[in-house]
Amino acid sequence: MAMVRTKNQFTHGVIVRASGSVVDVAFPGSSSLPPIQSALEARDGADKRLVLEVVQHLSDGLARTLALGPTSRLKRGAETVFIGESLTINASRSLLGRLIDVTGEPHDKRGALKEKGKPYPLHREPPAAIMQKTPKGILETGLKIIDLFTPFVEGGKIGFFGGAGVGKTMLVVEFINNLIKRHEGVAVFAGVGERIREGHELYLELERTKLFEKTALVFGQMNEPAGARFRVALAGVSVSEYFRDQKENVLLFIDNMYRFVLAGMETSSLLGHIPSEGGYQASLASEMGEVQDRIASTAHGSITSVQAIYVPADDFTDPGIVATMTHLDSVTVLSRAIAEEGLYPAVDVLASSSTAAHEAVLGARHYATMTEAKKMLQRYAELRKIIAILGKEELSPQDQKIVGRARKLIRFLTQPFFVSEAFTGKKGAYVSIGDTLKGVEAIIGGEIDTIPEENFYLIGKIEEAKK
Repeated sequence: MAMVRTKNQFTHGVIVRASGSVVDVAFPGSSSLPPIQSALEARDGADKRLVLEVVQHLSDGLARTLALGPTSRLKRGAETVFIGESLTINASRSLLGRLIDVTGEPHDKRGALKEKGKPYPLHREPPAAIMQKTPKGILETGLKIIDLFTPFVEGGKIGFFGGAGVGKTMLVVEFINNLIKRHEGVAVFAGVGERIREGHELYLELERTKLFEKTALVFGQMNEPAGARFRVALAGVSVSEYFRDQKENVLLFIDNMYRFVLAGMETSSLLGHIPSEGGYQASLASEMGEVQDRIASTAHGSITSVQAIYVPADDFTDPGIVATMTHLDSVTVLSRAIAEEGLYPAVDVLASSSTAAHEAVLGARHYATMTEAKKMLQRYAELRKIIAILGKEELSPQDQKIVGRARKLIRFLTQPFFVSEAFTGKKGAYVSIGDTLKGVEAIIGGEIDTIPEENFYLIGKIEEAKK
């Protein structure tokens, strides 16, 4: 028989202890405690709203909660109010062109949201398997190296993996610029543990390119408590689910997913949980699955996700990286060695992969061109070791020809970005898949062997090299 909850049960609590982001709340005179993941509201010493999420039930009518805001002004004895069995975001179209935090409060100095909206809980079950729509079709990004080797599936998930300073965020912002302009739908950007500077630059870039009115921004910044950084990815997914259910095609950008993992590890440590492999929380896989499994398409609409993932110490065997990689359709690995050569985007083609890299999905021409290009780059990687020891002159004429064409191909796959025009002085380029295949086929086939390799660096279409 289901328990009937009376109105006065655990409605009011009293804060008895606050240690960083962990706050203990007592419910005197109550026979039960608020459910796990339910939300409480308190007021700090400056009368500012603070949301708490119940994460543990302790003995003697005590609930341990995680603060989703600063607790420095919180006082012992402050009252809490039960506000729901899950924290909710009031989702509506008025979120487009606005910047909100994990609780749904606006932080862009543009006043309150115009509509109250429909409450969407942060914790929801993913759509049932029978309700999900299988991703199909390639979403053109205009980036040659991505479209050719790690095609982006519409309704799928793509991840950019790399260490510090290899261009992950720049690539995500270029994706935003290229996709939103040509995308019939809306975009949601979840800033998970972002630096304030990066968030400000994104805000200005969206305003400059007039893309802001098609984008909803949800931020839990680096200076915020672990609880806010841990839940902001879920908030971004909830906003995306709202637009998907409104029959929109949604682009969800998450930067940076590894900081979601770190926030979970920090939260686990604050709660006194025993760490698992590599110091990560034992619940890492289930927490990652809670976010990733909800990024799904249904008959109503689609959610297509672009995620940046920081790789600590360039170690791709790190448990946090492995837990993320298993959920993605396309994995794009950014290489520090390639970035040091000035080749951007610094994608390591041989280490990257995509579930869409099949002839049935890409078509015969695209698949054949991609396969031949990969073979050439693989052979070039082998020959580079010989060249380093003996020199290029010791290679056979056929191998010398392969080296020359591979070097041109590598440079042709670089590209000037729209978002970096102010730094490079080069106008950004959007290259269709058809033009990319045409250029790669010309290089592999030897049609332009006489053109020097420097002509291929940071260009768009192959015709620019001929000039």
